[in-house]
Amino acid sequence: MDVISMTQGMLIGAAVVVLYTMFGGMWSVALTTFVQMIVIIIGLLLVTNFATEQAGGLSNVLAKASAEGKFEFLPSFEIWDMLGWMAALVTMALGSIPQQDVFQRVNSSRNEQIAVWATTLGGVSYFFFASVPLLLAYTANIIDPKMVADLINTDSQLILPTLIMNHMPFYMQVIFFGALISVIMSTASGTLLAPSITFTENILKGFAPHMTDRQLLWSTRITVLVFSCMVTFYAVATEATIHTMVENAYRITLAGAFVPLAAGLFWKRASNLGAAFAILFGLSTWIILEITGVDVPVPPQLFGLFASLGGMILGSYITPNKKHLHT
Repeated sequence: MDVISMTQGMLIGAAVVVLYTMFGGMWSVALTTFVQMIVIIIGLLLVTNFATEQAGGLSNVLAKASAEGKFEFLPSFEIWDMLGWMAALVTMALGSIPQQDVFQRVNSSRNEQIAVWATTLGGVSYFFFASVPLLLAYTANIIDPKMVADLINTDSQLILPTLIMNHMPFYMQVIFFGALISVIMSTASGTLLAPSITFTENILKGFAPHMTDRQLLWSTRITVLVFSCMVTFYAVATEATIHTMVENAYRITLAGAFVPLAAGLFWKRASNLGAAFAILFGLSTWIILEITGVDVPVPPQLFGLFASLGGMILGSYITPNKKHLHT
């Protein structure tokens, strides 16, 4: 049986996602994500149950994980270890808040109550849902420790697929890879639509304010196509892992977008100049540290976050919000 290459797989996947995102819009994203999430949850639970049975049962897996210190939440209390841990935490936690795909779903809710409860329940559920792949990855270390040791040094992303292919029957392979494809497509479609709409609504529309709804729709579709080509080209060309690319995306929003968003929502004095300074100071600090490779004790995005906070305070005191002056 012929096996397609990674590049061919990327191109096929990109084509499928682009087609239903371009012509289905937010409705297609919401509908497919709903179905895909059901497939993901059922698939991961079934595969995890099968894997834990091969590893001696769930209680045995949890006991081994506890004995090896896998449930220790905090690192050592050395100052630099704590700072590194805090930087990783705020990057993945706070950096995900300003992401456009989050607001995409919030603003698509029928009313404010649904938006609040759906977002809250989704966030809480995420903690439980994220623990399933972690448990599954640890069972791989029990079932086939040699395989895990070899792949950690080469490509750790292949640990779970290799476990499924080597140690599970065909129907389990179908379930796992069906869930995996659902994860990829769900994430890709929502993440692709969000910046495309942001670009057409906030930038392109500013240059052509008299566009009709139909023209705006086709402009968004063309933007989706252009962005997808750019992203696909980058994915084919780069050697970075998926985790690294996601982390880099969160670093950008942490350094440049989190402070303006939080200040705009919760600080009455926050002004446009403060937001501009926050974006400028945060992104420039982070980019300079990343490009120059300066040896700093904590990740550069944390310095970018502090610089962004300083820019927001400075700009808002130079030119405070006019509404604040009248209250």
